[in-house]
Amino acid sequence: MEISLLSETTASKLGQLIADAQHIVITCHKSPDGDALGASLAWADYLVRQRDKQVSVVVPDAFPDFLRWLPDSEKIIRYDRHRDEVCALFAQADLVFCVDFNDPSRVDDMEPVLTAATARRVMLDHHLNPTTEGVDLVVSHPELCSASEVVFRVIWQLGGFEAMTPHCATQIYCGMMTDTGGFTFNSTRPEIFFIIGQLLTKGIDKDKIYRNVYNNYSCWALRLRGYLISQKLNYFDDFHASYFTITRQDMARFHFVKGDAEGLVNEPLRIKGMKLSVSLREDDRHDNLVWVSLRSVDDFPCNEVAKTFFNGGGHLNASGGRLYCSIDEAEQITRQAFIHFEQLLKK
Repeated sequence: MEISLLSETTASKLGQLIADAQHIVITCHKSPDGDALGASLAWADYLVRQRDKQVSVVVPDAFPDFLRWLPDSEKIIRYDRHRDEVCALFAQADLVFCVDFNDPSRVDDMEPVLTAATARRVMLDHHLNPTTEGVDLVVSHPELCSASEVVFRVIWQLGGFEAMTPHCATQIYCGMMTDTGGFTFNSTRPEIFFIIGQLLTKGIDKDKIYRNVYNNYSCWALRLRGYLISQKLNYFDDFHASYFTITRQDMARFHFVKGDAEGLVNEPLRIKGMKLSVSLREDDRHDNLVWVSLRSVDDFPCNEVAKTFFNGGGHLNASGGRLYCSIDEAEQITRQAFIHFEQLLKK
């Protein structure tokens, strides 16, 4: 099966950028998920082990506890905890890879550090409408399921699959799995399963990877999930839509840690006929900041909902955004969004 992504010109340019670089930084978006981490770590593994490069993986802030098992995750440097070190790495870098994000604003507080860097910049991403200003090479494929798929196909095209390590294969599989909800959405292309088959030849344990991600909650996290579904779910049968809220009080009551609500926005889609699910979570440190996650099924464009009402965007069936308001106001905005998209929801 042909899975090469790059034109000969682009592949040659990427190869030369890597060859010329001495100090490489790989970074991803704020609140890194399994795909952002998996793709970043896998790309780092390839550059270090096959191209003999000095590579640092930096992230804007914390990532979920249930991803700490990922190989080499202990080497990740957080900007929010090590600002001086990260600033120095960007200043020293001669090549920066922007993985799993399409605009510098997605690294949040780290944006000035990224944009001030004089290094050549390469984007490896799968989101719509990439911002190309300041980027020397754009590898953007929104039709792919994940940034991890992008990374695999680039490594494959550059001739790196034969020497791919089991660690690298594990990181890529984790990224592809988590960005498709365990291959339950955005995962119908045969190329995806061809790639999975190739990864399995590296000796990865896909069942264990699944357990590490999805069966790795604390008792408090499970109780939080039960509480939110039973007590906080607002279900609109006529609109085939729902939302729930997670307040600071909820987080304190259930000893919330990063990742405890990961994937919970998918659960209401198990209701028969559901088209759209929205999660509203208060920021635990900043007032009047609400984080929004959206999921949908079939052809309902939750990315359009995110763009129109929640200062966000993303993929057709998986998107996110943020609101600068109280949680009560966020609920009202969500209800307005349902009404605005009434025809599509009721179709």
